[in-house]
Amino acid sequence: MTNVMTNIKTVLLGGLIAVGFAAQGEPAQAAETRTLTVAGGCFWCVEADFEKVKGVSEVVSGYTGGTTDNPTYKQVTGGNTGHYEAVQIMYDPEVVTRPQLLHMFLRSVDPLDAGGQFCDRGDSYRTAIFADGAAAEDAQQAVAAAEKDLGQDIVTPILPEQTFYEAEDYHQNYYKSDETRFTRFGIRTYAEAYKLYRDACQRDARVRQIWGEAAPFAGQ
Repeated sequence: MTNVMTNIKTVLLGGLIAVGFAAQGEPAQAAETRTLTVAGGCFWCVEADFEKVKGVSEVVSGYTGGTTDNPTYKQVTGGNTGHYEAVQIMYDPEVVTRPQLLHMFLRSVDPLDAGGQFCDRGDSYRTAIFADGAAAEDAQQAVAAAEKDLGQDIVTPILPEQTFYEAEDYHQNYYKSDETRFTRFGIRTYAEAYKLYRDACQRDARVRQIWGEAAPFAGQ
């Protein structure tokens, strides 16, 4: 009888240990990926900036805020659709928060310019934050903080979210593409053309002029 009871206890103990290990081995449920939509002038530049941020899994270039369905780059930059060049930033809120991203965004653009950004002029290159509900409240707080830091009014509007259309394939990851084409800078890889464009447009110089050491990406 003693041996039987010992065997039963051993089996029960083994089962409890196995259950314990199984519970410890279950992976914690990952936080749901969230999306923030912003317009900051040339979407190549905004994509390049925010893909450097820890916790950001992907940045997609596209168009939003207009009235034309499935607009093309030519239509949008022509100024007839009402769309902004914009990006959707996909991020893990347990690693980087929406307020942190909004803080970085406003300090990576010229939020004092209502007519475009840097050398890119026209409605499609204006800045904006697209947000509703709690996201809009975060955006309002971020704009207020930026205005306090600069001592000037921010012209970047907070607009309701609208349909986001992904831009053409060649715009995605343009800043790091090794595809070679004839560009405005001659025959170059897209990555080379992007760097020459960004330098010529003096984006980083202007951002540093406005934000100084608070600029998160200028010069990287």
